[in-house]
Amino acid sequence: MVQIQSAVGGETGPILTTSFHLHPLYPTEPPRISVSSPSLSRGQCLAIRQKLVEQARVLVPEPMVHQLVQYLQCVDLSEVLRRNEEGEVGPSRSAEEEQRWAAVLMLDHIRSLKRYVRLLERWTQQLQLTVRLLQGPRILLLLLGSRTSVKEFQHLLKTSKVDVDSAGKKCKERMMTVLIERRCSWTHGSSPSSFEERRYQSKAQASQIFQELQLDQVYQQIEDVLCD
Repeated sequence: MVQIQSAVGGETGPILTTSFHLHPLYPTEPPRISVSSPSLSRGQCLAIRQKLVEQARVLVPEPMVHQLVQYLQCVDLSEVLRRNEEGEVGPSRSAEEEQRWAAVLMLDHIRSLKRYVRLLERWTQQLQLTVRLLQGPRILLLLLGSRTSVKEFQHLLKTSKVDVDSAGKKCKERMMTVLIERRCSWTHGSSPSSFEERRYQSKAQASQIFQELQLDQVYQQIEDVLCD
């Protein structure tokens, strides 16, 4: 068992004691998690625990205790507690906002493509997103889905070991740039989640990929960073 005390939601947040009971097959199997705090009610602690459990499922089979503690320090505590108080009866955001969010990320490089793609595919399925990895003069990641899932995907990308460095050691994505993040008129349609790796050699080819997803306006806002 690993027990850690840390502030949740930032340095000024309440102190939380989190216990991770590691399974014999860890990290293939996620740890059992328990949460307690003298400043929070039992219901509030359970709400935070649930967020950690969901996050742990996404991180399997990578070692995750350190990443879960980092997640606690960055989590929007007010949002978690508000959802708990509402009893999840209704969504904290409107259905329209949850289903209409897009982000375009630019990656500097990918050294271990097979490893990178394997993780992207897993997160796409677990977070119910539509994701396009566009490889060409620039490496782009197009994310579509609920705002919550898009944000979670970006957090995983920055805190998980997704690639390898020049020495071949596993490393995190440190050079990602968010080109745009906004509401849009796109909806999931008949396919709630899908991942595709696409290649393009010109702006025209990139534009066609965005048009297929009815994201012409999003493309227009990032077109200047692409090279023919």
